[in-house]
Amino acid sequence: MTQVRPYGAWTSPISAASLAEGAIGLADLRVFQGRLYWLESRPAEGGRLVAMTLEGGEARQLTPQGLNVRTRVHEYGGAPYCVAPDGLWFSNFRDQKLYRQGAGGGEAVTPEGYRYADAVAAPGGGLIAVREDHTDPEHVRNAIVRIPGKGGAGDVLFGESDFVAYPRLSPDGARLAWIAWDFPAMPWDATRLYVADLTDGRLANRRQVAGGEGVSVLEPQWTEAGGLVWISDESGFWNLYDERDGAPRPILPTRAEFAGPLWGLGQANYALMDDGKIVAAAREAGGETLLVIEPTAGSARPIEMPFLALSSIHRLDATRIAAIAHSATQTSAVVTIDIATGAHQVLRRPSPASVPAGCISKAEAISFPSANGRTAHALYYPPANDGFAAPSGERPPLIVQAHGGPTGGASAAFSLGIQYWTSRGFALVDVDYGGSSGYGRAYRQLLEGQWGVVDVEDVIAAARHLADAGRVDAKRIAIHGGSAGGFTTLAALSQSDVFAAGGDFYGVADLEALARDTHKFESRYLDGLIGPWPAAKAVYDARSPINHLSGFTAPLLILQGAEDPIVPPNQAHMIRDALRAKGVPVACIEFAGEGHGFRRAENMIRAKEAELYFYGRVFGFTPADELEPVEIENLA
Repeated sequence: MTQVRPYGAWTSPISAASLAEGAIGLADLRVFQGRLYWLESRPAEGGRLVAMTLEGGEARQLTPQGLNVRTRVHEYGGAPYCVAPDGLWFSNFRDQKLYRQGAGGGEAVTPEGYRYADAVAAPGGGLIAVREDHTDPEHVRNAIVRIPGKGGAGDVLFGESDFVAYPRLSPDGARLAWIAWDFPAMPWDATRLYVADLTDGRLANRRQVAGGEGVSVLEPQWTEAGGLVWISDESGFWNLYDERDGAPRPILPTRAEFAGPLWGLGQANYALMDDGKIVAAAREAGGETLLVIEPTAGSARPIEMPFLALSSIHRLDATRIAAIAHSATQTSAVVTIDIATGAHQVLRRPSPASVPAGCISKAEAISFPSANGRTAHALYYPPANDGFAAPSGERPPLIVQAHGGPTGGASAAFSLGIQYWTSRGFALVDVDYGGSSGYGRAYRQLLEGQWGVVDVEDVIAAARHLADAGRVDAKRIAIHGGSAGGFTTLAALSQSDVFAAGGDFYGVADLEALARDTHKFESRYLDGLIGPWPAAKAVYDARSPINHLSGFTAPLLILQGAEDPIVPPNQAHMIRDALRAKGVPVACIEFAGEGHGFRRAENMIRAKEAELYFYGRVFGFTPADELEPVEIENLA
């Protein structure tokens, strides 16, 4: 029987505890000699990552207790392990040393002061990898290095650029491809693709194959015949290319994206098959399609599949790929797909969600007008819980979600975090504001010099669009976001009265402080988003929410990791203290042992429940959950 309760007060099958249990993430799927390997997170074990494999059809954990397969290269990491003939090599988070794990256990094989990622097995043993040298913290250096089988810091093969990624060996081991880029570019702005001969442990005859000013090249792969394939956005969209007669050639020109921004190293967006075909995931405004591409003909055949998106795509054998699959109704899984028939097999789903179908809200892609005649995009999730209905005439509260990056993007893949809200009677809109990825380079570039302007205009436009359509309660709209999304949240709260509450999760309050304090990878990111520092100091001051306290009236919840190297805790402290002094309702929770984002189960639970409690107090409803109170200063 359907119960009538106010929106927000519905009883949900998704508790914060079950959300944490269901937050076992999958990442970095690999195939080595026909065997699958991948990483899984362990929220109940402090959020560590462990390497997994399949034995006899059963998943088996390879990483011993006490070790955490995670690298801090670029601080965001990615690709922290490599399976090679001489064992499984991995970066351990605590000391950032490389470990080699063989039959007899694991041992550290590199000295302190270095970080490693994105490695491949080297001819004759050892690895070729990206190395980040922190022996001089004031001058961090990135390079591609060769690490001998016995270990050591590694010998530099290429160290002439500010950043490097994707070292990839040709099948005969004679040539190396890689990408490089320099300040102030980010890898989605401008990268260069190089190829060189690898002889006697050195690179020779280096040449630039693709990329350069205003072109982002990603993910080189070698064909079995020794040809090179890569992804480039020189057409305005990240498309597949190869080389014919010494010149780059688009394989399948299309207004679709075959890659995303390189925040984490080691993206694998396509697989090269034995017969020369390419299997790749193409994202368009309407969703993602898995394609089997015939490079010579420049044609493609879609594969029907019950998934919204795929990541970590690899060739498994002559007819199958392996990937991490994301759907609209279930948590992520390791799968295989037969590219001839489309038949798939789920090999591992570490945390299946037991959510009734009637309590799952599916994303609705919407587009809406924004400032200056622009069109913005978002995914809208209505409330969904077939056990409850709201009182007649009541409209749901809305959470406007601002993703991170800001060069990130919304995903329609099943998210327990989103379903936590919609199953309680909230609506949620995940906004792909100008600057987001997935719509081509021109849309990404809308944020150049306009961070804190275009993104703010678009989240406000999304809220107004849904309120004007009568789909949500215009007086109960909250905005939340993490990292760059936290900045957009604070900026929107300081510039508009559309929002009645806000959730700032490890967000930026003072752009000048961020420009001074952040790590190497992002140390010049703001040049493109705001302007060069300190020449553009006036713009930094004008855009910083901390300098617009007069605009803050809505209650704010702040959640922050105490050990965040990307957005340091002083950002949270300064906005908390300023709002406290101004008399604006504010609550702040700082989590010991957490960095940029929350990985520990107990902290994930506390963060989610604190936000629900906060909205209940501000919007005037009583959640069905038993929640630990949050101290909200200045709230009557």
